[in-house]
Amino acid sequence: MLYGAIHRQASAVLVVFVTLISSSSAAEQWIVYSGGSGPGAGKHVVLISGDEEYRSEEALPQLGKILATHHGFRCTVLFAIDPETGFIDPNVNDNIPGLANLDSADLMVIFTRFRALPDEQMQHIDAYLKSGKPVIGMRTATHAFLFDEDSPWAHYSHGYKGEKQAWIGGFGRLVLGEKWISHRGRHKHQSTRGVLGPAARDHSILRGIADGEIWGPSDVYGVRLPLPGDSRPLVHGQVIERRGKFVATDAFFGMRPTDDQIASGGGDNPDPNNPMIPVAWTKSYTTPEGRTGRVFASTMGASTDLVCAATRRMFVNAVYWCLELESRIPPAGCNVDLVGSFNPTAFEFRSAEYWPQRSMQLSEHRMD
Repeated sequence: MLYGAIHRQASAVLVVFVTLISSSSAAEQWIVYSGGSGPGAGKHVVLISGDEEYRSEEALPQLGKILATHHGFRCTVLFAIDPETGFIDPNVNDNIPGLANLDSADLMVIFTRFRALPDEQMQHIDAYLKSGKPVIGMRTATHAFLFDEDSPWAHYSHGYKGEKQAWIGGFGRLVLGEKWISHRGRHKHQSTRGVLGPAARDHSILRGIADGEIWGPSDVYGVRLPLPGDSRPLVHGQVIERRGKFVATDAFFGMRPTDDQIASGGGDNPDPNNPMIPVAWTKSYTTPEGRTGRVFASTMGASTDLVCAATRRMFVNAVYWCLELESRIPPAGCNVDLVGSFNPTAFEFRSAEYWPQRSMQLSEHRMD
């Protein structure tokens, strides 16, 4: 009897020990912001970063903090991780640990660019999409993946032209409604002002947002019109000239929310505001052999875009809409107060040498 009791106690200690090690290992691979009370209580949002240019590794932790702190959602934020160092490295395009968290997710927020993930990671994204659960795609998610032609995931690739007809154009086109096309504005010199569509101003995602309040220094992406299927444009991007001087060391490159001169030329289009292009829309998606789910897509979302409260409010309201909680969005829109310090850096490509020297650790993104 005594031996059995000791054996059971030892087993219990071993189970606790193993659990603690597993939790510690998980904490070193991704960040979890525990939700509390609020409309999002009991809901799990997985936010997937991994782009080289627009600082998704800065944007998504702040968005996750807002959703957890002010709204009660449990948020898991994933990153591109260098497997050798364990540091965040957006230039590593084949490793985003923690995608198994999608198995328990109620919402996937994806902000990746040209990723070529291994089978054991992609299978969780594929299963999630087949479940028909909702998706939010931010900025470069229109070109989220790029695989070799012989990859089993080639159909997810940006610009896919293979035999799987439903997937022509890749993940961006099928799920979000568009793949990357062009820059309408002049990169780093012309910003985006959000103009609300007249027929969309009563949409719950725009609750608490006035015309012209949405702003971001990232430029307008081109899309083909009309957007496919049941897409409903909500916000159009007005291309705005920078009034001040270009400042290479400024996170906004000299652009400011107070800029008000409408651009007459720039980017890949001599008349970028004719017509104005949607920068945010809703739609539904259905993958082959999958169920139908809600989508909110926006070609905005760089970390510096999120300095603007109205831009943050659009994304937070969209989380509610995707999860069919739109009745819980207050008339003035959701609370989007920043949580902790938020000092986003400029959108730009950074060298292969930069990230190992930067040594960005997950601890930098924990709650202050």
